[in-house]
Amino acid sequence: MVDYATPHKLPSVEEYLELEEASAFRHEYVGGIIYDHARATKRHNRITLNIASRLLAASRGGPCRVYSSDVKLRAAEDLFYYPDVMVACGPEGESPLYEDSPCLVVEVVSPSTASIDRREKMLAYKSIPSLRAYLVVDQRMMRVERHWRDDTGRWWYAESVGRNGVVPVPCPETEIPLPRIYEGLRDTS
Repeated sequence: MVDYATPHKLPSVEEYLELEEASAFRHEYVGGIIYDHARATKRHNRITLNIASRLLAASRGGPCRVYSSDVKLRAAEDLFYYPDVMVACGPEGESPLYEDSPCLVVEVVSPSTASIDRREKMLAYKSIPSLRAYLVVDQRMMRVERHWRDDTGRWWYAESVGRNGVVPVPCPETEIPLPRIYEGLRDTS
């Protein structure tokens, strides 16, 4: 018989980090609850690598570090995600397990992750003081939603769509043409 009256202890951040370091699979941590991280398709992976390689080339010789999907982001005290691409340009934090001060976060959305990426994660990411832009990349069509913070702290929104679309990126300061994001993929309109 299950005892519903006795509260269950949620794992602490420290317990999550220990479990995650020993795990063969990735998990995200949201307020004490551990969730399996969604598996990526080849298409998703190709888009992620196209973006990361473009940002890596643009950041060479500068202060920025580019991470791709295996590095956790600590978005709040009790919130850890695995963004598809992340860029940090400030001083490197002390933890070898996660980044906590990114200037750019990119999520490549699929039908199963789109609502979480556009709501829950966007709210969490926008609360990070160092974040200057959040990109939501559609994997089925050439479309990128760009959310960015101006110098006054106000957030803005724009879309880049189609073969002539270009996505401005604040860190490293560059632009990514949409055909580069979707390079090597068929069936992209």
